Order: sequence, then C-alpha cells, then structure tokens
Amino acid sequence: MMTLQPLFLRWRCKPINLRWFGSCGLILLLTGCVALLPRSESGAKSKWANFDTAKDNFNRVTPYETNKAQLTALGLDPITNPNITILNYSDVIRRFIPSSAVSAENLDRGISECIAVKNDCTAYEIDVKSLSKKRAGNFWLDALNFKRHTDITGWRFTGLIVMKGEQVVYKLWGGQPSIEETESTRNPLGPFQGFTESATRALVQ
Repeated sequence: MMTLQPLFLRWRCKPINLRWFGSCGLILLLTGCVALLPRSESGAKSKWANFDTAKDNFNRVTPYETNKAQLTALGLDPITNPNITILNYSDVIRRFIPSSAVSAENLDRGISECIAVKNDCTAYEIDVKSLSKKRAGNFWLDALNFKRHTDITGWRFTGLIVMKGEQVVYKLWGGQPSIEETESTRNPLGPFQGFTESATRALVQ
C-alpha cells in the first residue's frame, strides 16, 4: 500500500536554489542601500529659516531712521546673533576705500559721514548660510571609497549695516537665494587609495 508523504516534508526536502539567493545578493550589492548613505547640515545657528526670511528682516532697516536699539529688536545684534561681525572705523575704510585711487567724494553719503566721525563709525557685517550635504549613488561604492557623489543644497545671505554713532546711515545686501552644487570623487583603489598615496609621498621624500 502506497503511503502519502506529508506535504511539509516534501517541501522541506526540496533543494534550495542557491543561484536565486546569489542573484538577489548581487543585486543588493550593486544597487546599494541609498537610505544608509550619510547626510549632514552646516551653518551657524540662525533665527532665519531661509533667504527670503533674512531679506525681509533686513528690509526693515532704514538708513537715517533705524537706530542701534531697533536693530537689536530686529535680531540684528552681534551679542545675540552669531552671524554678525562688528567692523570698526578702519575696517570700514578698507572696505570702501581700498586704495588711494578711490576718492572719498565718490562714496555714498552715509559712508562719508561715518568715516568723518572716525571712532564713532561702526558697522555690522551679516553672513548667514545654511547648507545640506546628501550623499547619493551606490552605498557599497561609497562605503568602500571607490566612488562618492554628494549633492549640496542651501542658501546664503550677506548684508552690511553702517552706523554713525547710534544711527544707521547705510545698508547693503546680497547673497545666493539658492545653492545647488555637486561634488564627485573617484578612487580606483578604493579603501587602499589613501594608503597608496601616503606610501608614494614617503618614497618621494
């Protein structure tokens, strides 16, 4: 009499298709895990979330109307804002009169008045930027240092506020509303690239 073998035993006895698993592993190895690639952000801490916010805040400053106390209320204070550098009288001169060929008569009225009061002339230099770096491409090629591709996005705002005493007499702004850059590196030797370069330099020396 013929006995029936349980279904689960027949399934368990079937040979595992190692070629199928190998193909899947190879696909994972080549495509990589993009989600595992590192990303980073850089830039000094700022109250401004983007370029437009920084510009709108800066536009509230009006020469011959805004004073130093009002700048502080707007967040344009080097004591509390790490993105602002204080420039003294000499810095202002170097900025606007870089050589003797530049005549003070051709300067903006506010700059001329500021320079005339010497030590009572100060300026705030604003430099705010926010950059995000995200690596893209194959995880294994990146991890083993064979090939790395980085996408860089962000923005940068720059501004200058010149004061005669406590009163703002001049302002100027600029920057990059949108930054989109890429960085790519290729190392044929992968993880051994740095070691080879160090050994080569040692032999040359």
